[in-house]
Amino acid sequence: MTSVVKVTVNGEARELAAGSTVRALLEQLGLGDTLVAVERNREIIPRAQHVSATLNDGDALEVVHFVGGG
Repeated sequence: MTSVVKVTVNGEARELAAGSTVRALLEQLGLGDTLVAVERNREIIPRAQHVSATLNDGDALEVVHFVGGG
């Protein structure tokens, strides 16, 4: 069994521990409590599923965080 998975986040290759969730990735990126949209393989992952959505080898993710302003 592989102990790491290779994913692409916003075009950048990353290695994560096998079994990592979207939430774990966001925490690693310093975005744990930030309002973000996450797309995995062109499908949006609802915020409520970030804790349970497990990342797989080869997943392509786009993470967008919102910036307020006026």
